Amino acid sequence: MPDIIRNGVTIDDNFAEAFPMSGTGILITAPNAKWARQAALTMTGFATSVIGCGCEAGIDREVPPEETPDGRPGVRALLFAMSSKDAEKQLVNRLGQCVLTCPGSAVYSTVPGEFEIKVGDALRQFGDKWQMSKVVDDRRYWRVPVMDGEFFCEGKVGLTKKSVGGGNLLIMGADWDKTMRATEAAVSAIDGVADAIAPFPGGIVRSGSKVGSKYKGMSASTNDAYCPTLRGVTKSELDADIGCVLEIVIDGLTDNAVREAMRAGLHAIIEMGPEQGAKRVGAGNYGGKLGPFHYHLKELLP
Repeated sequence: MPDIIRNGVTIDDNFAEAFPMSGTGILITAPNAKWARQAALTMTGFATSVIGCGCEAGIDREVPPEETPDGRPGVRALLFAMSSKDAEKQLVNRLGQCVLTCPGSAVYSTVPGEFEIKVGDALRQFGDKWQMSKVVDDRRYWRVPVMDGEFFCEGKVGLTKKSVGGGNLLIMGADWDKTMRATEAAVSAIDGVADAIAPFPGGIVRSGSKVGSKYKGMSASTNDAYCPTLRGVTKSELDADIGCVLEIVIDGLTDNAVREAMRAGLHAIIEMGPEQGAKRVGAGNYGGKLGPFHYHLKELLP
């Protein structure tokens, strides 16, 4: 099959394979944007992969005061897990340790999902029976006394089991600098897509993995087919002109959010071209056996 080429960039005739997840989202507000973002960054730390972190989480977008319930700057954060039970556990623990503790923070639900997670209803007990409830438009909120005033938190937040995890792009370039330049451009484009996140550091993962390992007990190991240093000693997928491979993994509240995020990232890479950025773009899959969501790169091209 002939190569698919756009603006000099080779696009593999391949697809990213993704799977169902449970997803939820919260809006964190604070007296200023600095502390709203700090709370969100802390809450979404150590949340790159369900393989080792229990969940995948990241910042969706910053929300201006005119769009928040309390008229303060806000940040929307999304969290994804393999089950609703895991999502609830991870969200409650992270809110209790990372947002309740953050100066000036308040928490609101942002996902109109099919289910609800008890968040404020659980955290309220920190108030040691000094907490007070408030009902607004049939929604319960909790006011928990803390040393800088009150922690205001919605009682329950929405959760959906229609979320998708595992959308991905493999960005391949001549060297680290060019590959990183193209990947960062893709992450910036993905950041502009609502309801989707790229949970790895700065949106990028260098240690892409395959299922299984030569070591007993390891569920995942290095993706040797895409490691430039192993070309020649393993069944490599890389041509001689590829010196670096980086990956972007995408989670979304909906199938369409993942699709549009992949489209945005792919377009940004193609627009940059191979002289400044990537020579080739691919996607990771497991032969269609991992999940029911398949995102074919050729269907996302400009």
